[in-house]
Amino acid sequence: MENQEKIGETFETFKWTIKDFYKLKSKKIYSQNFYIGGHSWRILMYPKGNKVDYLSIYLDAGTLPDVETRFSKFKLVLINQVNDKLTQIKETQHTFNARESDWGFTSFIPLADLYIYNKGFIVNDTCISEARISISRPELEKKVDEAAPPVSVQVPAKPIEHADNPLPMDMSAIPIDELVDFSGLGKIEKAFVPLLDEVCAKHPSVIGCQKKRSRRFSEWAFTALGRVLHFLKTKKARDMDEEACSHLQILWEELETFRFDLTWLEPHVQSALGMKNYMERSAKVKGVKENVAALEMEMKKLKAMVAAVEVDLEMARRELVKVEEGFEEIDLDGEVGYGP
Repeated sequence: MENQEKIGETFETFKWTIKDFYKLKSKKIYSQNFYIGGHSWRILMYPKGNKVDYLSIYLDAGTLPDVETRFSKFKLVLINQVNDKLTQIKETQHTFNARESDWGFTSFIPLADLYIYNKGFIVNDTCISEARISISRPELEKKVDEAAPPVSVQVPAKPIEHADNPLPMDMSAIPIDELVDFSGLGKIEKAFVPLLDEVCAKHPSVIGCQKKRSRRFSEWAFTALGRVLHFLKTKKARDMDEEACSHLQILWEELETFRFDLTWLEPHVQSALGMKNYMERSAKVKGVKENVAALEMEMKKLKAMVAAVEVDLEMARRELVKVEEGFEEIDLDGEVGYGP
């Protein structure tokens, strides 16, 4: 590990060299534990992407007690071993806790760029990644605490490209050109705005209940609503497996904390959550139908075979009648003899 100085900030670096990269079979891999700022960390990587066609990299704080939080500003780095100027660096910050113990970037670089041999990110079947972690100062942590909302306000979790929940909610981690103003209530992700416009036109109370809230609270509220709408809009029935249902349940519970009138949306959410049971029953029905169809096909084959045998049997009987005509059976064990 090595220290780096940048405009008064101190970063300490851990380098992770991954050999036999092309041979990796695991969906996700972890570096060894390392210590920076008195805390244990490790890098979490999805070599084939976390449900996206991008390399996914996160900083992992390990298992944290429910009462512990750990703020950190950090950079995740993918070294270009051919041209240092092409090294990819992304920076963010996060307060790690028991629920959100890993944080980073689901879409770090396209897998197509990573796995092309002459791009320089994998050389001699070796990939190199780094975590550069700022050593937090007490005054910085104090500012973060002061910026937090009052304890009396129920604030939902804000998964910024979390390893198990890639939809971002913290505006600071989203590129500025991906945020647009929504009805003067705050900056919202561009992808959510058309969906929010549509529901607000049909249900004006959605905006009305948030107009007296702070801008920051409204941003969280409409981002939470946008995430649920985006989920329902982009997911297909076949996608609603156990993991997807669990994800939607978390999004829905977070949205409910903002006290929207959601009576118009709840039936759609519950229908989507019930899709897992439907899919399971549908799969069972499909399996039984296929079994019945296979048996019916087998029955047709057997009936055709029986019909063919019956024809052969009838022909054999007719032939027997012909060959038996004028034929008398004798005792083959009797003597041939020569007369009296």
